[in-house]
Amino acid sequence: MSQKITSIRGMNDILPTQTPLWQWLESRVRNLLQSYGYGEIRMPIVEHTELFKRSIGEVTDIVEKEMYTFADRNGDSLTLRPEGTASCVRAAEEHGLLYNQVQRLWYTGPMFRHERPQAGRYRQFHQIGVEAFGMQGPDIDAELILMTARLWRELGISDLVTLELNSLGDSEDRARYRDALVAYLSQHIDALDEDSRRRLEKNPLRILDSKDAGTRAVLQNAPRFDDYLGEQAREHFAGLRQVLDAAGISYRLNSALVRGLDYYGKTVFEWVTDALGAQGTVCAGGRYDGLVSQLGGKPTPAVGFAMGVERLILLLEQRAPELPAPADVYLVSTVAPAAALVLAEELRAALPQLRVQSHCGSGSLKSQMKKADKSGARWALIVGEDELAAGEITLKPLRGDSEQQRIARAALADTLAAQIK
Repeated sequence: MSQKITSIRGMNDILPTQTPLWQWLESRVRNLLQSYGYGEIRMPIVEHTELFKRSIGEVTDIVEKEMYTFADRNGDSLTLRPEGTASCVRAAEEHGLLYNQVQRLWYTGPMFRHERPQAGRYRQFHQIGVEAFGMQGPDIDAELILMTARLWRELGISDLVTLELNSLGDSEDRARYRDALVAYLSQHIDALDEDSRRRLEKNPLRILDSKDAGTRAVLQNAPRFDDYLGEQAREHFAGLRQVLDAAGISYRLNSALVRGLDYYGKTVFEWVTDALGAQGTVCAGGRYDGLVSQLGGKPTPAVGFAMGVERLILLLEQRAPELPAPADVYLVSTVAPAAALVLAEELRAALPQLRVQSHCGSGSLKSQMKKADKSGARWALIVGEDELAAGEITLKPLRGDSEQQRIARAALADTLAAQIK
């Protein structure tokens, strides 16, 4: 017997028992984003490696350790996308969506990073991303945060997440802070972990995100980012906080919040949770005004965020929201299958919103009714010899206390339409 082939570690199947919750989440996110005027964009999962090196930064864990990169048959270096923002910017610029235009875009799909799998973090994982282009004021930053806060309320998980907020200033602010941070850390270099010592030259801000205990102890007395913000960045951050305060959105200022990607500046934020064990990020984003020009376009203000779908699913499982059954009616037949299948097609044509599941294969009426009940449907429709001869259908409620009834076939669609309103 041949050895079974299993899935790649960290790349998981999502089974039919799991997909209803995914679909429930995705439909609510889609409806919310449409209500804010965001349009969907779909990008390929494979891009030129250079796109991510130029955008994310070469001295980052993602580029150095985690990307799935390979050479295709032409010798080009290609990468499975590790995040969506760079791909979205590339697509928007390539197709002329950013020229003197405001754009509100969103996307969803799988991303790929070769890291150690753990709860809610996998090598193939799914994100929902939102990107806004052409708006430079703090109001659009605030809109994105208000949008996510509304989503948590609609999903029933507001009490499980906390907003953390910081400003990284503009490029001049970051340069001043970088010099001060390097000067300080250089005095304590022996106490830094190996990764932090390596980053000290090329990407010192990433040291602020270190999880090493010794490095964290050194950072306790490091210069604070907010002491190096210029007037413009301070005004932008104050404007954002003013809107959040007016809207009643609580947040925690975190001066060590830098995000893991090099392109961020000014506003950065994360929604974090400790409901999954160690604190984890559920949604994160911020401003990246320099990324479009960095990738070859004209300078364009931009801000966005991404949500981790797997982590949201884990939070939703704690709330166990009521999900719709896969079918409204289950069609049972003890006569020739043609009659039942034709009836099912008639119902689908008359009531497109009705979900009809037909029993296929043999089975007694008793066994079919067991499957009808197990399906979760609200009603069973029974087509037997008596019903077929009389031109009627038996409508049997599977939930609640209503009585079953015989209905003329011609009136069945109207009867069901009244029931599902």
